[in-house]
Amino acid sequence: MTPFNTLRMVELMNECLPAGVINAITGEGGIGSGIVKHEGNRKIVFTGSTAARQSIMRNAADTLKRLTLELGGNDVGIVLPDADIDKLAPAIFQTAFLNMGQTCAALKRLYVHESQYDALVEKLAEMARAQKVGPGMEEGVTFGPVQNRDQFDLVSELVEDARQNGARIVTGGERIGDKGYFYAPTIVADIADGTRLVDEEQFGPVLPVIRYSDVEDALRRANDNPSGLGGSVWGSDIDQARAIATRLECGTAWINNHAEVLPHCPFGGSKMSGFGVEFGLDGLLEYTQSQLLNINRG
Repeated sequence: MTPFNTLRMVELMNECLPAGVINAITGEGGIGSGIVKHEGNRKIVFTGSTAARQSIMRNAADTLKRLTLELGGNDVGIVLPDADIDKLAPAIFQTAFLNMGQTCAALKRLYVHESQYDALVEKLAEMARAQKVGPGMEEGVTFGPVQNRDQFDLVSELVEDARQNGARIVTGGERIGDKGYFYAPTIVADIADGTRLVDEEQFGPVLPVIRYSDVEDALRRANDNPSGLGGSVWGSDIDQARAIATRLECGTAWINNHAEVLPHCPFGGSKMSGFGVEFGLDGLLEYTQSQLLNINRG
């Protein structure tokens, strides 16, 4: 769906590399399955949906290919009662709406303690209202479109389902204009687990904010999801935040941050968000085959 930046990167790399070191192929799903089935390929690294992952695993089984799979995430954030929401609200907003929410590791559901719930909801809504939505090449635009029609329809459907189930659309919740797939940055409040917008990955410019009263209950609800890519804890007491973050069932846990993926740190998911890692030494080792050399000198 978004090949141009990758194609340009490969063009630049091929100005320096010998021919054939790196190649780019674009096309529909049949090309991907052909690559996975081919006997000459010994390692597959895939980023995409869980459904596609299952197909890849089946196609790779006959040749026992090694796989690294980074799949969908429904990343969770927990805001602790002692959090400085004036300080943290901009970072929460930025990491939830990074690339208009179209990022695997973006913050996609936020649990906030009841003592600060209303105040943080309004702060996030103010930031959402301040965004300028439109084509990315226009001056001053801060929010572009949802990337394709299917995803736009899913985002609209999830918000409408939340509305029909009693959730409060604090701001946004509607298409902008009648051309393109522009959707207003949306904050949804008074919503609970069991609603599709909370349980499913929206992958778009919408953030559901869920109220909680007990931290242990919030942690249980955060983990009660098949996805496990990333999670975060937001608070002033770093030791307390660390203790909770280590209990999140996810590949990466952030404290007072989210969605920061670094080239020198391994990144990958757990549960239905995949297995194996990219980046860092561990990511490089995923491309190697270990061998034990045992020498008898007697």
